[in-house]
Amino acid sequence: MTSLLNSLLLNSSDSMMPSLSKIKRIAFAALVLAMSVCGRAGEHPRLTFVTPSIVRVQWNAHGSAFDEGNETGVCIYEPQEVKVARKLRDGKTVYRTSELIVEMDNATGSLVFLDRKSGKVLLAENTPNPREHEVVARENVIYDENSARSVETANGQVIVKDVLRRDTISANNRYYSHFSLSADEAIYGLGAHMEDYMNLRGKTLYLCQHNLKTMVPVLLSTAGYGLLFDAGCAMIYSDSLTAGGKSVMTMQTEASKEIDYYFMKGDALDDVVAQYRYLTGGVPMLPRYMTGYVQSRERYVSAHDLLSTLGEFRKRHIPIDVIVQDWCYWPQGWGYIKMDPKRYPDPKAMVDSVHNQNAHIMISIWPNPQGCPEADMFRREGLMLEHSAYNAFSPKGRDLYWDVVNDELFSKGFDAWWCDCSEPTDADWSHMKEGYGWDSHAERWERNTKALTEVCGAERSMLYSLYHSMGIYEHQRAETDKKRVVNLTRSSYAGQQRYSAINWNGDTHASWNSFKQQIPAGLNYMATGNPYWNMDIGCFFTRRDGRWFYKGEYPRGNADPAYRELYTRMFQWGTFLPVMRSHGSDTPREPWFFGTPGTPYYDAIIDMINIRYRLTPYTYSLAAMQTFSHYTMARMLAFDFPHDKEVLDIKDEYMFGDILVCPVTDSCATSRRVYLPDGAEWIDYWTGAPLAGGQWIDALAPINRLPLYVRAGSIIPTTEPAEYTAAQVGNPVTVEVYPGADAEFTLYEDEGDSYNYEKGICSTITLKWTEKSHTLTVGRRKGEYPGMPLNRKLNVKVIGAGEKTIDYSGKRVNVKL
Repeated sequence: MTSLLNSLLLNSSDSMMPSLSKIKRIAFAALVLAMSVCGRAGEHPRLTFVTPSIVRVQWNAHGSAFDEGNETGVCIYEPQEVKVARKLRDGKTVYRTSELIVEMDNATGSLVFLDRKSGKVLLAENTPNPREHEVVARENVIYDENSARSVETANGQVIVKDVLRRDTISANNRYYSHFSLSADEAIYGLGAHMEDYMNLRGKTLYLCQHNLKTMVPVLLSTAGYGLLFDAGCAMIYSDSLTAGGKSVMTMQTEASKEIDYYFMKGDALDDVVAQYRYLTGGVPMLPRYMTGYVQSRERYVSAHDLLSTLGEFRKRHIPIDVIVQDWCYWPQGWGYIKMDPKRYPDPKAMVDSVHNQNAHIMISIWPNPQGCPEADMFRREGLMLEHSAYNAFSPKGRDLYWDVVNDELFSKGFDAWWCDCSEPTDADWSHMKEGYGWDSHAERWERNTKALTEVCGAERSMLYSLYHSMGIYEHQRAETDKKRVVNLTRSSYAGQQRYSAINWNGDTHASWNSFKQQIPAGLNYMATGNPYWNMDIGCFFTRRDGRWFYKGEYPRGNADPAYRELYTRMFQWGTFLPVMRSHGSDTPREPWFFGTPGTPYYDAIIDMINIRYRLTPYTYSLAAMQTFSHYTMARMLAFDFPHDKEVLDIKDEYMFGDILVCPVTDSCATSRRVYLPDGAEWIDYWTGAPLAGGQWIDALAPINRLPLYVRAGSIIPTTEPAEYTAAQVGNPVTVEVYPGADAEFTLYEDEGDSYNYEKGICSTITLKWTEKSHTLTVGRRKGEYPGMPLNRKLNVKVIGAGEKTIDYSGKRVNVKL
């Protein structure tokens, strides 16, 4: 700490700190020194038991009040009355609930969390050094407003200004939380990152928001717990082995008032997700049409371009539910929320035409308008942050933003939002110095943390997307309950799932290596309790232009058979994600640009779209499980097979419900190695052949299929494909039973696009398979909704044992096969 004082005094020249006198600089440096302490004996954290399974841990170095925490807005729970027994024993204070034991060392303040029922240690803070604190001087950058100018980047136009001066005016509190991990547990979560990690043991992750990074400060462990770090700043996660072979995991919060984390006990990862959603909010139902296919491109340049593209889908009878209008539809400036009257003469008529073709339309909106009337309006109201981002932290700012998007877009019938650039700035989305690239994680973290601090402040630098999403969600909910909120957004944070946010992983580049890295990134994101994630099928950039991120390997785009292969393989993967969306720059992405009927890539793409629509009843029911039962539909293998050590770091396989999905991530492949997890028997989706679990196999993978296996003892309701999901309502349902074990599944249905389901206006049918008697019991239908088909055909198909069709009128019926 003395070195910090010397540094502040020796380097605090008048040119560096012109706004502070020398006396003030000395006082400031002394204050920083006085505040910079490590956790000492006797400094105990505050424990608050939220539920019998969740305990909140707070500690700061200043002895100030804990009640407000870090004021992130992440947690929205109502505390329960928890019965807690407390006693002193052997130099420890021991707290007991019905689910947890927490032991606090009275000398060091370190904590140990144990399972009350088994007595097993779940997690321990590192003793004797559980937590540390230091003060970091904060530099305030003063810009020359007269130098403001717009610069074109790959991330759109951005406002840049010259630096007038830099003042060291205050300090941030940097905290370190240290934990001791057991040797055999696996750690997941923290969002979607480029580092190509699945199991995070032994890794370092630089956590911030970036075009290609999504930060969610939530960890899950196969040891039976999760951690939510409730701070709004940049963080660094690290797990390293000490000289004695002990593993120390550290979470560094770069700028927070205090350490504030929640320990969440869960016997399975699904239980931890449920605890997280209790703290931060549940997952609303997306409309049924979002289970269908979403077509986008950068970009449709006019109403005629967009409508003719949709018309081509309908002419070819290719299923599609959503078409997307990307950026630059505006007449001037950047991010102007108004459609150019020359290219979009009647936005409402365009939307009506989309609806008349039984489709929906999503539109891109940006939080940082420049060079347009909206920008002037926000500035006049004092609601413009640096880098021309409107102040989403301000209720008035969110009100004003909604007034604009509602008047110009939502009131004209647009269905869904694409909230682009919700970071809302990037520091390195331009040409960088030689050697800067995908592995420059620490430098990227420093640059973007600094840039986001300039916009939002250090303590809430990573929170912008949470508040931006809140504004869209709450205002649309207040406007109508007839249309569900859909928000595709590039950035995310803990709690954002409650605002119907769908995350995507940013502007990736087309290569097989990039493809491989995106799979574990998405799985770790969805593991955090934020279940809706997708990616640009085919990657965003297909060419390269010298910038570190613009590294596509296919300059000819879809004219190159090699890119067609990559696109097809990514398309197969995207079929089994919560949202299936094609998008990108440089080259068109519509199916007919990849061949003609009868050619391999075109046929493979159409086959996958048809499979997606065949699975509509299943996918929509999985979505209901996420809303009502805290499920995660696309899940890393550790969710279902935590005791199979072989699966803990497998990056290229995962479960979509009960379907094991094995994307093909190598060029020219006709097969791939597949691990069938132990603890289940498996049935080949394509052939119906049974296979034992706990083994590696060589799976055939011609271009028209990817390896898929269904867990024995599963029920998958399907229907015939149609050109849009609404056309499937009331059609016969095929209940596919994969025998080998007892099974149960709940078929969920509702109106498809309103919030009436929140009032119980929906229906469920429980399907149970009894292996011993080979009988499917179709339960009594519960609930109803407007337009519900009272009678329908059910085709029961038991894989390998035949099928039978019945008339179902809502009463219980048994089908024996």
